[in-house]
Amino acid sequence: MATAVKQKSDVILQYLRPHKKMPSVWCAGCGNGIIMSAIIRAVDKLGYSKDEVVMVSGIGCSSRMPIYLDFNALHTTHGRALGFATGVKFARPDLKVIVITGDGDALAIGGNHFIHACRRNIDITTILINNAIYGMTGGQGSPATPSGAFSTTTPYGNVEKHFEPCELARAAGATYVGRTTVYHATQMEKMIAGGLAHSGFAFIEAISNCQTYFGRLNRKGDAVAMIKSFKENAVMLGKAKKMSEEELEGKIVIGTLYRTEKTEFCDEYQRVIDSLQGGK
Repeated sequence: MATAVKQKSDVILQYLRPHKKMPSVWCAGCGNGIIMSAIIRAVDKLGYSKDEVVMVSGIGCSSRMPIYLDFNALHTTHGRALGFATGVKFARPDLKVIVITGDGDALAIGGNHFIHACRRNIDITTILINNAIYGMTGGQGSPATPSGAFSTTTPYGNVEKHFEPCELARAAGATYVGRTTVYHATQMEKMIAGGLAHSGFAFIEAISNCQTYFGRLNRKGDAVAMIKSFKENAVMLGKAKKMSEEELEGKIVIGTLYRTEKTEFCDEYQRVIDSLQGGK
């Protein structure tokens, strides 16, 4: 067991930027570290070199991740990660592009980019870390803050209905859609690997904990308590299909929710180029 733990640790260390100081800027107990480790293990299992991977992020707690990982990195403006990532993939379709974003970054100011990246079915793997709040800028309510939940901008409870990111992704045209939690680290690793291997827009919602703001303001407890709640409230997709709406109230349905094969955007564009160069 000790050897297995050491081997996993060695893999993680290989992908971290050695000149970056650790621990990270993330709060103690934050789920971002679990997600970062899952990404590393997925990339390592697929056998991609560091130079084959580009990680793009916007602004937020989640968006600090490219700073720590020794991939090609692009840290962009708020909500624009998918716009920049589209440009990267369009220019270099041979690269594996990963977007790390948060519920505020992707669904609020970045909502337009999110919808159209799904619609194009461009080969980008997007991991949305959903902690239901703006964690970096002061605990404001995000589009994923549940109705009735408290934040610094909803001190009397959120009156808005929250987004369901996976439903939005599928409706907009994403061809690989999944949801998992930071408790289910092994499932997350497999899901990210599946997204990276998929040709088309892959979207993975990673339910995470923000005990500093969401947990404190909503009396959810510390990091351990919040992660434990993910374990207790998560339901695998197969089981969820047999449950009623009442039984699923308050539950988190996890698993690969949708997968299909459609023509990828860069491939379609290359066909146009080839036809023009061929004089057809």
